[in-house]
Amino acid sequence: MKKISDKATWNGRAKVFAVGLAVALALTLAAVAAALNPEVESVSAQAPEPSANGQESVDASRQKPVGKPFKRTELYFGSEKPDGTEVTEAEFEQFVDEEVTPSFPDSLTILTGEGQFRGADGVIVEERSFVLILLYPPSDKKANGEIEEVREDYKSEFQQESVLRADSRDRVSF
Repeated sequence: MKKISDKATWNGRAKVFAVGLAVALALTLAAVAAALNPEVESVSAQAPEPSANGQESVDASRQKPVGKPFKRTELYFGSEKPDGTEVTEAEFEQFVDEEVTPSFPDSLTILTGEGQFRGADGVIVEERSFVLILLYPPSDKKANGEIEEVREDYKSEFQQESVLRADSRDRVSF
């Protein structure tokens, strides 16, 4: 477990945090502006109707969107265990094979990166992370429960405080 204590490191982290906070604030303000302006809301929330051939059609005043609406969930899995050992790539792949693939067999993406979090004890920990990206149709009513089960299983199996979940809506084209 690598703890951050160097002042220069803190200053660099603070700058990265400030930029991230500014982006989040800008996105929040854009969402509030769209919510307060019904015309913007109706244009941005209006999904094109499918044409007879299954492709989406739009009026001539807008560009044709690419793809179809899908839900996107990103799960961020830490790798540091309380005993100081790490979840290995092989262990994580086995977890995905046994716990994720049965519920989401159509597609998923795994990324590996470096992350950090502030634990319940207030200490910032840097660790290798696995990011799982799931794309699924909005009509999949079981997905939310299955995702929550994956999170709970990982926390239990690898003694983790949490598994970060981020949800959004995307347009995807295969």
